[in-house]
Amino acid sequence: MKTFSRDYYINLIEDSYFGNVTRADISSACGCFTDSSEIVIYHGDNPVRRFYKNPSNNEDSLEVFYNHLVGNYNALFEDFVHTIDLECEKVASNFIVTLKPKQDSVYLSSGTLTLNNSNFFRFKNGKINYMIIYYANPTLGSMLNNSNNGPTGFPK
Repeated sequence: MKTFSRDYYINLIEDSYFGNVTRADISSACGCFTDSSEIVIYHGDNPVRRFYKNPSNNEDSLEVFYNHLVGNYNALFEDFVHTIDLECEKVASNFIVTLKPKQDSVYLSSGTLTLNNSNFFRFKNGKINYMIIYYANPTLGSMLNNSNNGPTGFPK
């Protein structure tokens, strides 16, 4: 098995993957994934979402996720902090995502969003094989006039 360097993984994540999402080059972004890859998204109390490089019946493809994202927003990913396990081919990345709605987006009235993200990557042969996305939108509560300042399950 070929081993990859810390710099390799950082470049793959920041430049090849997120850089291509920022440039709305979905084909190149999806090229960072293995054929058997899966993305799992967790956002608060919302249902878990799953996307696949090669979906089966009733499964969503990676393109469904990315086309929605770049179709509605100009996305910027920055302030990365990576924790890398070279031996196990795993990376945990924390970063900030800024989503500015496009003029024709149904989300235009929501304004620009700044999200706190944590992604967990598992690699196979130098490509992303499995990715978990956790994200928080710290401005959502105020947008919805939600005055509860504690996390879900935390007493007032």
